[in-house]
Formats: sequence, C-alpha cells, structure tokens
Amino acid sequence: MSILHRLAYTQNRRDQAPNKELARELVAAEDEKAVHEIAENLGNENPGIQSDCLAVFEEISAQKPGLIAEYVNDLLKLAHSRDNRMVWGSLIPLSRIAHLRAEDIYPHREHLIQLMQTGSVIASDNAIKILAIMASRNIAYKTDLLPYLLKHLETCRPKDVPQHAEAILVAIGAADKDEFCRILEKRMADMSVAQAKRLKKVIRDAEER
Repeated sequence: MSILHRLAYTQNRRDQAPNKELARELVAAEDEKAVHEIAENLGNENPGIQSDCLAVFEEISAQKPGLIAEYVNDLLKLAHSRDNRMVWGSLIPLSRIAHLRAEDIYPHREHLIQLMQTGSVIASDNAIKILAIMASRNIAYKTDLLPYLLKHLETCRPKDVPQHAEAILVAIGAADKDEFCRILEKRMADMSVAQAKRLKKVIRDAEER
C-alpha cells in the first residue's frame, strides 16, 4: 500500500506535522521500501506531493542521513530545478549527506559555487556547507574549492560572515589556517559585538588546527 496518503498534501493539511511524523516513523523503522517510494515521488508531477516528499527527505536527513544517501542523484536533479523552493529544499538534505556522498556531489561543484554566490539565502548557506564538507573529505577537492570559499568570506555581507566562517571551518587545516584567520581578522571591523564574538571563536578554533 502506498504511503503517499500520509503526506500533508493528501490529507488537505497546510502544516508540516504529517510529513515530520512520517519521517520519524520511517527513520525508527529504517523502512527502506517506503523511503524508496518517497524518493520516486521527488519528481512527482503534482507539486504538492513533490514538495511534501522533499520535506520528508529533509526531516529524515536531520535524523538519519544514511537512510537517504543513495538518492543523492535525485536530490542533485532538484538542485538544478528552476523552482527555487526545490533548489533550497534539496540543498538542505544534500548538506547532511555530503560527508557520505562527496564524490557524487563534486561534479556539480560549479552549480553549487554559483548558488553560493547568487542563490537565495537558504540556498547560499547550504551550498557553502556542501562545498566545505566536500573540501574536508579530499585534498584535491580542497585545492579546487577552498579558494572560492575564502573569496566568498572576503566579499559576502558582513552579517553572513560568522555563519559562513563557521561552516567553512570544517575544511580548514594547519596549512590553511593563517589565510583563513587573516581574512576573518580583516572582516572584524564590519562586525557587531555579537558577530565579533562568534568570529573570534572561529578564529580560536582555527588557530588550534
């Protein structure tokens, strides 16, 4: 029996409670068959069902990312969608499985760099997380991607610097920390008191590498 009747859309609900409940049940049962059905409907022609299936995947990724890791290509397809909701909605679970599927995501790096630079706030935030995680998994990936991430820190809005620096920190090693910290020290003049406090912690963490 199909589980699509459990989605918020098919229950004429406008809240996310049914989707979250379904995701929790699938995680608890490790129900791979049901997860596969949800994955198949990430491309459903009905936008309500498609959106809800993506919401279920987003919730599963927060609890047990390995349960959806094999569907990385389905999520990447949505990341190239013309629908901004599908783009940022796919990037959230992608950011949570990036440590498991970096080699599958890496060929899409140019698109992710573009989203980092010009995407919506949520898309940009999660593109940065994905790029940084990939850079942390492979030295060749780091050589390619870290310059874009550091350049972004130099030019992004002051209010975004602390959050983006925290995300990029995962990719910073002993050989990278001096340049990383130099960029953050330079941006310190743009920070509020609270933002500066967050940034100083990132710098301390980097210096310990």
